[in-house]
Amino acid sequence: MPAKTTAKVNQRSKHSVLIVDDHPVVRQGLAQLINQEKDLEVRGYAEDAFQAMQAIKDVQPDMIIVDISLKDTSGMDLIKDVKIQYPNLPILILSMHDESLYAERALRAGAKGYIMKHEATERVITAIRRVLAGEIYVSDSMAAKMVSKLATGIAPQNASPIECLSDRELEVFRLIGEGHKTRDVAEKLHLSVKTIETYRAHIKEKLGFKDGNELFRFAVEWVNSEMKR
Repeated sequence: MPAKTTAKVNQRSKHSVLIVDDHPVVRQGLAQLINQEKDLEVRGYAEDAFQAMQAIKDVQPDMIIVDISLKDTSGMDLIKDVKIQYPNLPILILSMHDESLYAERALRAGAKGYIMKHEATERVITAIRRVLAGEIYVSDSMAAKMVSKLATGIAPQNASPIECLSDRELEVFRLIGEGHKTRDVAEKLHLSVKTIETYRAHIKEKLGFKDGNELFRFAVEWVNSEMKR
């Protein structure tokens, strides 16, 4: 699907938004929600990183909304690429993935906010407006966890063991849990099979697994639990 733009010359006073998500239903629903607001307008859509970078160039949005999981790469990689080329462009992550695991990573990568897709519509609009205003947005509970961690230097006692993984290791772990074989993961992340095998070895070591079967079972269980959120 080519990147789609919806520019309107007579609505330049509105804040323009670009949506990057590979699910058409999500894009359409989010666009409908945003376009109901008098001061906001969806100016374009993209379903992968390549389309997103092209759409940013064409549309020049005031902000972009990105999902963590995209077809050809991770939203985390897209954040980093956008911040290199467009350092002042605000990014809000809207995702089904647990914010306790991804929010801090997204902010470190350059995003200005993180909100989960199951949140109430008014919270999504609030997040958009705060990010447009130059503020950081996460949920109240996530903000409290981040402040506590910053103040004490200690992760919460109920922290997931997955948090010890690097961003790339977490992406490989998620793809394993989705059922992708090593070669498939390598192709999807544009890396060599040997590199993915190295990541798998690091993940097993960090999580204390004896073999690939244990890793696979745990990854599948984790992905399934994410889907139920």
